[in-house]
Amino acid sequence: MTVETGKKAPDFSIEATNGEKVKLSDYKGKNVILYFYPKDMTPGCTTQACDFRDQHENFSELDTVILGVSPDPLSKHEKFIEKHGLPFLLLVDEDHKVAELYDVWKLKKNFGKEYMGIERSTFIIDKEGQLVKEWRKVKVKGHVEEALAYIKENLN
Repeated sequence: MTVETGKKAPDFSIEATNGEKVKLSDYKGKNVILYFYPKDMTPGCTTQACDFRDQHENFSELDTVILGVSPDPLSKHEKFIEKHGLPFLLLVDEDHKVAELYDVWKLKKNFGKEYMGIERSTFIIDKEGQLVKEWRKVKVKGHVEEALAYIKENLN
């Protein structure tokens, strides 16, 4: 299955920080922000998570759920949530199957080293389960506000 705007978003079942398996299809009837980020507790990922936290109420008012996905284990996600007061679920994608499903598991280069990792990306899925917007290679500054504005203008 390929990820394509205007098509049904790929469903998945994955462990979440609420101790349950979460499926994307569980959220039918709500808009979903599915955001992929490289690693808990790093500066860019912390800024992004806190930006989503700070706008959480605004997203909720627009009937929108936020789900964060990274390859970190559950214990690290739980510490991240506790340290920063994150009011949304983080999903455990240690085997990067969901990242691969959404084509965000990429070859990356950093300080001359090559490795596989998450390409910071955000997907907006509407109440019917359709992928309506995607951002790839996300720059953190201003991104959450841009996503909120998109939902206000297009899915309200």
